[in-house]
Amino acid sequence: MGSGLPKALLPVAGRPMLAWSVDAAMASGVVDEIVVVAPAGRLRDVEVVLGADETLIVVPGGETRAHSVAAGLSAISVAAEVVLVHDAARPLASAELFRAVYEAVTPHVDGAIAAAPLADTLKRGGAAGIIEETLDRSGLWLAQTPQGFHVKSLRSAYALLTDDEVADATDCASIIERTQGSVVLVASGASNLKVTLPSDVSLAEYLLSVAGRP
Repeated sequence: MGSGLPKALLPVAGRPMLAWSVDAAMASGVVDEIVVVAPAGRLRDVEVVLGADETLIVVPGGETRAHSVAAGLSAISVAAEVVLVHDAARPLASAELFRAVYEAVTPHVDGAIAAAPLADTLKRGGAAGIIEETLDRSGLWLAQTPQGFHVKSLRSAYALLTDDEVADATDCASIIERTQGSVVLVASGASNLKVTLPSDVSLAEYLLSVAGRP
């Protein structure tokens, strides 16, 4: 983003981006506690953003996304049976989406993820940007967050993989998949934009206002 700030602390509609996700998670009615995994040098900044709340814990992250998830997983309550993993860069995730993913984590699957079916035609590019082929998009989905899992399933998957295999995983569902676990797709419905570029901030602010988020 080129801002010098961790993305989660960037202001979106007058609030740090992280705050939108925390509010939605707590409003879902299925979250008892939140563990925020933050850059090691920014823990106090995140604590100031979130305020004093015994249901919120802030811990330092790791070198990769998967290692940061592992750090958060080690900090959750020992009584937790289901964990929801969410990227703060998706401030538009609604309370309803958090609840839908949680409810999809049934005894018959290891986990569930928010996702959107691929709508665009998919091309494979070759040398000099020349199209080599058009790929069949049927059955293809864009993985998003939140992603929910039985705590035992996610911890077991981590334990079965090597450190390099964990580091290569781009989301938690990939870790479950590599250990032959089952993960169900939950259509995210409304926009669940991931803020990646500076221009995405303005778009996120517009979509938050359209959604009537305070």
